Amino acid sequence: MEQWKRETGLATIERPDEKLNTMIERLSGRRALVVATSNRWKGEGEVAKSTLLAQVVAKEAGATFIDASKLKIATCEGNISSIKGNKCGVKGALLKDPSRNSGGIHRCWASINNPDDELWRVSKPLLESDVVVFFASVRWGQTNSVYQRLIERLSWIENRWTTLGEENVLQGVEAGIVLVGHNWNGEVVLETQRRVLSFFGFDVPANLSFGWQWTQDEGDETQEGYKADPKDFGDDFGIVPVESLLRGKRVNP
Repeated sequence: MEQWKRETGLATIERPDEKLNTMIERLSGRRALVVATSNRWKGEGEVAKSTLLAQVVAKEAGATFIDASKLKIATCEGNISSIKGNKCGVKGALLKDPSRNSGGIHRCWASINNPDDELWRVSKPLLESDVVVFFASVRWGQTNSVYQRLIERLSWIENRWTTLGEENVLQGVEAGIVLVGHNWNGEVVLETQRRVLSFFGFDVPANLSFGWQWTQDEGDETQEGYKADPKDFGDDFGIVPVESLLRGKRVNP
């Protein structure tokens, strides 16, 4: 893909990082899903850095974009490790609403027990996709809480073919994860979450995942560092958010 400067409507991209180009190329022309999970208070018009990357990738690749942080996703009920054994993903947990259940595959007790649960807004397009990439922030040495809630709630996909011995409904579906963090544990989190996606049954090619961390100094929590972080992120990826341009600033001035 050529190096370009383009107004996407979301950001100005001046010289996109090669990892972004590779990802966009791999998603383009396929049934692709991009899922953002990081959140930021919208009062100042700022978009979380990982979400900004997700928006750019989805728009350039023509992929379906979902911001999971805006959905009501109930907490996992822990049915994997109950006194009666693993009850996650069993046939009795079938979500019976055909408009929310792609191919009759979605089986999750929390979807039944919480009528306003919106996990189906992720699972339905996911199960209709050829490739999916999750975007998350690293907070306190782990993925953010929205991503963790989402991945726990998707455990029924893994349990169907591991514990219950049914088919792997993700056979041949590619997946990756993109992580953005400030100063701690990013490489470990990236490897852990790639393994999680593999456990789920996805194919996890290396070029669908990468991480960005501002510093390797875990003790750097200076105000100057936090202000430099978003600017350096923008410089590294060649991205300047539209919201920042409107204010005549980058992010977190």
